[in-house]
This record gives sequence, structure tokens and C-alpha cells, in this order.
Amino acid sequence: MRILAMDGALARASAAVWVDGAVRASALAEGARGQAVALPPMVARVLAEAGLAATELDAVAAVIGPGGFTGLRAALALAQGVALAAGCPAIGVTTGEALRAALPPALRDGVAVWSVIDTRRGRVLLERFAPGEDAAAAPPQSLAPEELPDPAGPVALVGDMAGAVAEALAARGIPARLTGSLLPEAGAVAAVAALRLAGRLPPRAALPLYVEPPAVRLPGA
Repeated sequence: MRILAMDGALARASAAVWVDGAVRASALAEGARGQAVALPPMVARVLAEAGLAATELDAVAAVIGPGGFTGLRAALALAQGVALAAGCPAIGVTTGEALRAALPPALRDGVAVWSVIDTRRGRVLLERFAPGEDAAAAPPQSLAPEELPDPAGPVALVGDMAGAVAEALAARGIPARLTGSLLPEAGAVAAVAALRLAGRLPPRAALPLYVEPPAVRLPGA
């Protein structure tokens, strides 16, 4: 199974080539802006390092959100274009799925995982996963920090709001485990896409997943 994966959802751009269960080549660039410029040469580089032509791919995967409007659109447009040229499917992976896939299997199998993303508008984008290797997420929600539900049991936090959410839960007397999975990486995106290709997760199109409208106003609005 040969998968090209990419991500530009948050403050990082990354690309990776996954071959038969392992990352063969990967690259990333930190930064909240510039994914549209960074991703195309990054994709070309990882394909060259992996020794693959696009026509040899079985699938192309990209993070669909939640996340920043511009980075998501850049990654998805590139993924759709490469998939079309290669004649293979384009597969969508949510931000939370990618963040969760980067955790050790024993952790994600043992406890629920919450993906918490900063909207930059004082709210949290929450994806909740039950324990289990192939757990599917509940639909993402946009919540104020005080609206976060109480977890039913132990929970591990991923995403760029993990620290703040851990503090909010601790104030209610609810412990939560912080993890190092704060921003998606393309290798984890490919791992989720491989589960989709194998039929172990429901299909998901490579189309943007918006939980909130873009933070823009029309002139005069």
C-alpha cells in the first residue's frame, strides 16, 4: 500500500509517503502561515526520496479539518490534484484522527481521546474518540471552554488547546492526561488513510470539514 499524505490544517505543513505500513519519507515546516507555498515542493521532495512516481500511488490523503481555512484549502486542493493526475482516490482524515493516530497504541486503546483545537475566537473545536484502535470520532463541536462536557472516564488530550483544556478540567476536579501530539504530522495522516483503504474506518472524502464559518467579513457587512 503506497500513500502520499499531507497536512496544512494548523501551525505546520507536512508531507509523507507511507509504504506497506511505514513512513518511507517525510518533511515538515513549522509556521501558522505559508502552507500553500510550502506544500507543493515538500510533496515533490518526499515522493523523490521514496523513489515513487505519483502514478504508483494507491491513494492520496489530506487533513480536512477542523483547522485554518487557508491551510486546509491549500492541502486539499493539492491532494485532489495529485490524486486526479495519478488516477487514485483522495482520502480525507480529520485533524483529531491524525492527532490520535500519533499516540502509542496502548494509550489510544486504553482511554478516550479528546482532540481540542484553538479557534482563535475564544472557543474550542472538540473531537471525541472512544478507546479502541479503530475508533471513529463523534462529529466535531465548537464550544466555549466552560461548555466542555465532563468526560465519562480517563481522557488523553491532543491538539493545540490541550494545555488550556487540561487546566479547565482540573478546575472542576477532573484529571486529564496531556500528550505530545499537539499538531498533526503527515505520517499519522497516512496511517489513518490506510485504515480507510482497508475498510476499518468509514470512508471520508477529501473535502473541507468546517465547524465554524471562516473568520472573514464581506465589505460593508
